[in-house]
Amino acid sequence: MSQAQIIDGKVYAERVRDEVAREVARLRADHDLQPGLAVILVGEDAASQVYVRSKGEQSLAAGMHSVTHRLPADASLDELLLLIAGLNEDPRIHGILLQLPLPGHLDQRAALAAISPEKDVDGLHVVNAGRLANGEPALIPCTPLGCMILLRETLGDLTGKTAVVVGRSVLVGRPVAQLLLQADCTVTIAHSRTRNLADVCRGADILVAAVGRPRMIKADWIKPGAVVIDVGVNRVPFDDPEKAAAGRTKLVGDVDYKAAREVAGWITPVPGGVGLMTVACLLQNTLTAAKRQNGLDRDLA
Repeated sequence: MSQAQIIDGKVYAERVRDEVAREVARLRADHDLQPGLAVILVGEDAASQVYVRSKGEQSLAAGMHSVTHRLPADASLDELLLLIAGLNEDPRIHGILLQLPLPGHLDQRAALAAISPEKDVDGLHVVNAGRLANGEPALIPCTPLGCMILLRETLGDLTGKTAVVVGRSVLVGRPVAQLLLQADCTVTIAHSRTRNLADVCRGADILVAAVGRPRMIKADWIKPGAVVIDVGVNRVPFDDPEKAAAGRTKLVGDVDYKAAREVAGWITPVPGGVGLMTVACLLQNTLTAAKRQNGLDRDLA
């Protein structure tokens, strides 16, 4: 059996960004409407700063209005909520993204709940979660949305496929399971405590790994020819003893990628797979939010 085909996130992310940029240009020309994204960063977390900078650069490149609000690590919840309230009322801002994680003294749930559901481009507000569960129009979490784009591009019609999602988080596992159900898949949500997890995974035409454990999904857990979507991002020491001794690390997914390529039909790499889709889908969500807030829902694809 030949090796699995790699699902290149870079290719599909570029396609999404290009489509968003064309539509932003059309909105600006036809409706004098420039979608606006506000990102809020609390504290100095190095990884978060990299993500925030990337989001700002990509939104500007797509022709959007983009602002970043930075609060000190010791900012109070009241300060954060005041900033969110102002952005909720700002007509130039159509999407608000609160970069997570927050410093430990801040109530993350309260902060996310303060964001207007119509501007919740991360799709984490309980209203959007409820709309998604009911099959109603919602702003969908970016990573699950990216997973679905990759699956549709790979398989086309997903009707009747057996899907197993390993992971039950509100960020990925649960919403991606809802989206697979809407695509007429037969869906099982499994997790680290599922009995006979390997056997459950072996029944999947589509296997989505989002459990947060490096290389947990082994090659013999995968049905030959299955599509494997690896959402995991785990930092581990290099296999090379010299590099490991120097404290160097690398990113790996939740799937044992090298071995899994010998069994799967298609697979996403880490890095270079789902992660690249996340920011592209943030731009798509911001565009969607801008249309809905301005009565242009009929333009939505």
